[in-house]
Amino acid sequence: MLQLTTYRNLQVFLVIIAVIGMSFALFFLQRHLGLTPCPLCIFQRVGLIIMGGFALISALFNPKSMVVRLVLWVGSLAGIGWATIVAARHVWLQHLPADQVPSCGPGLDYWLDTLPILQVFREVFAGSGECATVDWTFMGLSIPEQSLILFAVLLIVHVLILWRILRPTVPNRLA
Repeated sequence: MLQLTTYRNLQVFLVIIAVIGMSFALFFLQRHLGLTPCPLCIFQRVGLIIMGGFALISALFNPKSMVVRLVLWVGSLAGIGWATIVAARHVWLQHLPADQVPSCGPGLDYWLDTLPILQVFREVFAGSGECATVDWTFMGLSIPEQSLILFAVLLIVHVLILWRILRPTVPNRLA
């Protein structure tokens, strides 16, 4: 029987979820609904892409070395950890009272063209009115809330992957 929680299968799962998440954001939210991603949404996507990239490397090469697996796991965890923190900040901004929401500023493109990269990060995390706007909901959840739930699930998968790295399966051999 195929064990679903093998190291490689969990990595493939992460890749599939990253592809589905990015496809949903690009084709449904952007192209179909015409929503433009705010800076925090873009940063969440970057984290998901990083996680998916490390998971893809892990799935394709299926390294046997525990050290290599741990290095790839840390890279993947960093990506999804980043996305989770950004999503949490985004949800927090959306739940601020209207009088406490930061005013809208220039777009991310302008910041990237005119400011040093560290200042861009500070500006994005300071938030803006566009990030606090709820443009679309599904089952009463905004896009950042849905993303935060997905990222939390992916963090749990990362815990399972760490467990699989530290305690690899031993095939049950009957003589």
